[in-house]
Amino acid sequence: MLNNQLALSEADCKQRHLLLQELNGLEAELRLLNLWQSMPPSISALSSRAPFAIDTLTFVQWLQFIFIGKISHLLQFSLPLPVAMSVQPMASEYFKRVAVNSAPIIEIIGRIDLLINNNKAS
Repeated sequence: MLNNQLALSEADCKQRHLLLQELNGLEAELRLLNLWQSMPPSISALSSRAPFAIDTLTFVQWLQFIFIGKISHLLQFSLPLPVAMSVQPMASEYFKRVAVNSAPIIEIIGRIDLLINNNKAS
């Protein structure tokens, strides 16, 4: 079996580079708005099976401690990316109740959704 990195096409590499840029931008925006946490939630909170870990984490905690980490891991080790993603609607709903300028965060998440969903056509 070929090494996963060798099997990536030029388009895959470009998509992964763009995803990494968007993840870095997402982290920067969360930090800028003081939404980034220095202490992680408990292991049990991170082990939730609910969508977005809605039963144990806030959406921002899910972004920081699950989403960014998981997608970064997939990118770092050239593992298969999800075939479909729709995180932007959850972000839009969550940030309706948060008094911050969330537009940049929602836009970044929308671009991440598009990059993942466009992968289906490849």
